[in-house]
Amino acid sequence: MNSPHPEHALMDIAARPTAVMVRGSGSWLEDAEGRRYLDFVQGWAVNCLGHAHPAIAQALAEQATRLVNPSPAFFNDASIRFANRLAACSGLDEVFLCNTGAEANEGAIKLARKWGRLHRNGAHEIITFTDGFHGRTIAAMSASGKPGWDTIFAPQVPGFPKATLNDLASVEALIGPQTVAVMLEPIQGEAGVQPATLDFLRALRALCDARGLLLILDEVQTGIGRTGTLFRYQAAEITPDILTLAKGIGGGVPLAALLARKSASCFSHGDQGGTYCGNPLMAAVGNAVLDIVDTPAFLAGVRERSAQLIVGLNELVTRFDLAGVRGAGLLLALELGPRHDATALVQRAREAGLLLNAPRPHCLRLMPALNVSADEVTQMLTMLAALLQD
Repeated sequence: MNSPHPEHALMDIAARPTAVMVRGSGSWLEDAEGRRYLDFVQGWAVNCLGHAHPAIAQALAEQATRLVNPSPAFFNDASIRFANRLAACSGLDEVFLCNTGAEANEGAIKLARKWGRLHRNGAHEIITFTDGFHGRTIAAMSASGKPGWDTIFAPQVPGFPKATLNDLASVEALIGPQTVAVMLEPIQGEAGVQPATLDFLRALRALCDARGLLLILDEVQTGIGRTGTLFRYQAAEITPDILTLAKGIGGGVPLAALLARKSASCFSHGDQGGTYCGNPLMAAVGNAVLDIVDTPAFLAGVRERSAQLIVGLNELVTRFDLAGVRGAGLLLALELGPRHDATALVQRAREAGLLLNAPRPHCLRLMPALNVSADEVTQMLTMLAALLQD
């Protein structure tokens, strides 16, 4: 396949447009030609504070002059502070810092399987969900329920029977002597922003307690304020046994975390690690992000912008006879209906200076910066209305 930039050596792993992004500020990106784009994708919910937030730049600059990576063979002060803060705000006990959501989910799978070996006679199966998404490593892809991923790099890793979201009976039917855990996203992002109901999350917690199973929540996309609470499970007033975080936790830098209750934390020395895991440069950014996001006023602002955006999207639903709106906080989907091609609409929006995402053929996913302004929400809605009108 011919590259739009034949002089570069980047592997062709995505259908990228020809624009080359060179700078960003808040909700705006700029390409090499000087064209600006209102960004309601933000790296797939990674840039929780928008592009080039000064607190992140300052944390990187200050930490880089002091200590970048002493190796994970030693403690460092930034990672200790960050882990302690994550434990305190999550209600969990122990934290493993790593680099990506897939890596955190791999760690969760390993932890659950070892726990099953120690406490459930070698049980290793983890019930996951149709249309779920947990990352692009082989085990994470096997745990995912994304269509086609059961064959693309076959043979897959066994041990991940698939239940149906919001159907407790489908989960109960899969529980057997080899079951060790249930793992899910509280809102399935790649499936088109499909929420697990809060009642379903509460029922899963009760079911896992009754059957002696671990509950693993993948909050890679929903965590760190994205849905209006610091973690989505807080809205259901439950706590998982194992939690994975990434994306917004680093505000755009490679940072992720695996958290666990002490009762579920059973790694021995050598079971888990990584050259860059817990490095102070990334941990310093994580601390800077929490300084801003983990405050009542900031989270209240997320809920306010969410309410504004939901009202505006529902007005578009009525005006253009669309299918509906779903999601929570600033992770929302606009279901267009079969008359509209979401991929084509995303392309037209980009040409008009608006960045959107289409996870499914008739669905737009909106993931703006958590500090997006009211004026920027209004501007996006105006631009989207013009595109739909055309």
